[in-house]
Amino acid sequence: MLNRRSFLSVSATGLGAMLVSPHMVLATVPTDRRFVFIIQRGAADGLNIVIPHADPAYAKLRGALAIDPAAATKLDGTFALHPSLTETAKMYGQRQALFVHAVASPYRDRSHFDGQNVLETGGRQPYQIKDGWLNRLVGMMPKAKDDAIALAATVPMALRGAVQVASYAPSSLPTPSDDLLLRVGQLYSADPQLHPLWSAALEAQGLAEGSAAKQDPSSLGKLAAGFLTKPNGPRIAMIETGGWDTHSGQQGRLAAQLKALDTLLGSLRDNLGPVWSQTVVLIATEFGRTAAANGTGGTDHGTGSAAMLVGGAVKGGRIVADWPGLSNANLYEGRDLKPTASMDSLIAGLAGETFGIDPAHVSRTLFDGNLAMSGFLDT
Repeated sequence: MLNRRSFLSVSATGLGAMLVSPHMVLATVPTDRRFVFIIQRGAADGLNIVIPHADPAYAKLRGALAIDPAAATKLDGTFALHPSLTETAKMYGQRQALFVHAVASPYRDRSHFDGQNVLETGGRQPYQIKDGWLNRLVGMMPKAKDDAIALAATVPMALRGAVQVASYAPSSLPTPSDDLLLRVGQLYSADPQLHPLWSAALEAQGLAEGSAAKQDPSSLGKLAAGFLTKPNGPRIAMIETGGWDTHSGQQGRLAAQLKALDTLLGSLRDNLGPVWSQTVVLIATEFGRTAAANGTGGTDHGTGSAAMLVGGAVKGGRIVADWPGLSNANLYEGRDLKPTASMDSLIAGLAGETFGIDPAHVSRTLFDGNLAMSGFLDT
C-alpha cells in the first residue's frame, strides 16, 4: 500500500441494473485530453469494491458479505479488487488505474439527495451553491466552438451553470426522415428562441450519427467514445449511473453493478482507441456505506468510500490511501469508514493536471480553495 503522506505532493440483479435512466453529459473544450466523470448514485460500497482484506476487522464486520480475497484481484498487500472488475483489474496491471480509498466530500450526513448535491456543486452544505463544479471547470477553458452537450433528458447538477448546455438523449424511436427535419427547421427558422435550440439539437444528432445509441453499458461506452473521438466533438463527459443503494441482497446486486461498470469502462477504452492514452476517467459516489453488514444482507448509508481513476493518461498501478483502519475506535461515529482524503482536493488536483491549469486556481474556482492533491497523471 502506498501511504498518502509519502505519495501526495500538495500544490495549492443484471448488467442493466446499474444503468437506471443513464445520463451522459459532454462538453467541448480546446484540448487533446479527455476527462470523464462517472457518478455512482446511491452510495457505492467502497469497502467491497477496493477490499481492505488485510485489515483484521474487515471480515468480522462484514461476515457473509466479506469478499474472499482468494477470488479477488490482489492489488497490494492490503487491498484487493472486487472479482467483477476484470477489465479494470487489467488496467491496474497496465498502470492505467489507481484507487483513492477512505475519501469523501465535505458532506457528513447520509441523505442521497443532499450528498449528491454537495458532490456535484462542490459546496460544503447542500444547496449552498447553485451551479456545478463541472460547469465551472468548462467555464475556465478558452471558448470553443460549443460549450457543452448533455446526453440526457435533463442536465445533471454537476454541469448546470453559466455555461449553456444542449441535450441529446439516446432514443428507441425510429429515426426521423430528412424531410421531417427540414420542415421542422423551416418552421423554427424565424423563431429567435427555438431556432438556435433546434440547430444545437441537429448538431448533437450529427455527432452521435453511426453510434447506434442504446442504454446498455457496452453501447453507452461506445456512444461516449464516439463523441469524444470526433475532431469537432466534446472533450469532457459526465455519465450518471444509479442503483448503488444496497441495503439488502448486496452480494449479487453489487456484483452486477460492478460488472456493468466494468463493461462500460472496457467499452470506452476499446472504442476510444489511440485517444485512450489522452483520457482520464474519475468514478466517484456521494458517500460510502457502513463498515458492518446489516441484518438483511446489505449495508446502510455511511461516509468514507473509494474513488477510481482509470485511463491511458493515469499514472496507475497504485493505491492512494492514508488508511484509518476498521477497528471500532477508528470508525467515524463508531460505524463508518473514516474519511482521510478530500474528494474536493482529489477533483481539483485531477482537473488541474488534466487540463494544465494551476491546481490552486482550480481549487479556488471549483471548491473553497483547499489544497489540491497531485501526482495522478503521467506527464
